[in-house]
Amino acid sequence: MDDATTSTDIRLREGSSIAQRLIMAGSAAAVALCFTPGLFTHDALEVTISVAALLLGAAFVCGIMLAPAVVWIITPNEILIGQQRPFGKLRTRVVPKDDIRELQVPGSKRAKARFQLAFTLASGERLTSPPISDVTHVRDTVAQIAAQFGVPNVEAPSNPLDASNPEMHLGEPLEPFSARDIRIVALIAVALCAVPYAYKLWRGLPPGPIDIMLLPVGAIAAFAVHRYANLVTGAFWIIRQRDIRVERLWGDGTPRADHIEGGDVKAITVERRGRSEDEHCIVVIRLHSGRRFRSPRIGSRLEARAVGAEIVRRLGIAAENNRI
Repeated sequence: MDDATTSTDIRLREGSSIAQRLIMAGSAAAVALCFTPGLFTHDALEVTISVAALLLGAAFVCGIMLAPAVVWIITPNEILIGQQRPFGKLRTRVVPKDDIRELQVPGSKRAKARFQLAFTLASGERLTSPPISDVTHVRDTVAQIAAQFGVPNVEAPSNPLDASNPEMHLGEPLEPFSARDIRIVALIAVALCAVPYAYKLWRGLPPGPIDIMLLPVGAIAAFAVHRYANLVTGAFWIIRQRDIRVERLWGDGTPRADHIEGGDVKAITVERRGRSEDEHCIVVIRLHSGRRFRSPRIGSRLEARAVGAEIVRRLGIAAENNRI
């Protein structure tokens, strides 16, 4: 369930769907089964490794399949909490309004723009909610909950993606790598490629063709690191009214900037870039010119959709180009 926008109730949800659980569990099981042949060898080390891999895979599969799905429904008078495991019964709990004494909004260590609600009850118990999925309206959501529960002195979270900001920031401001760091990495690349050649000489053996070929490869790798290292620093998006400024670095560390306006957009979508839809979703903008811009990592698909919807609103992107 998403944060409700059509009523005073706020709905928060945490937990993967059954389909996502099956995919992750199947992948873990497949990796673990790759170690099965080691069980039929007479090498004690291989048998030990295989058994350890299978046990670890089984534990990982069980952890994925048995993780609970949690739903919070925050009404003006109470909090309804539901928790259910895939093969268990639904467990519910009601927290009355009068039991709530404090409200805090801690940020996440993994994602800068992910926030949860932490309630302290009269008994001293602390309850932490699932993440707020609409990351563009965190301040409004927190203010609404604090007002309806009568909780004083709730500190407004610092949210770079809040729609109340004149500028929304995706990612971190870019800084080029220092010349010292680039030289160190380049020297490491040269050294790694030269190790086989030096080892053969040290042992008094003639270097083979591969050992000799690695020497120019090391030189090429060092040149590539020196020339293009700053291209991997990513991008920093500044989302303003009517345009987006995309800041990146050239290979030599000099800044570059592109501007995206609503009329330039052919399509805006939300895509997964990584292993999980809970952590690795981004916004992708395709222009009529054929260029494609991928945002820094946002978080879950719901969070990325909320950011994409705010981009659509700020840039005035036409409805036929909105594929979020």
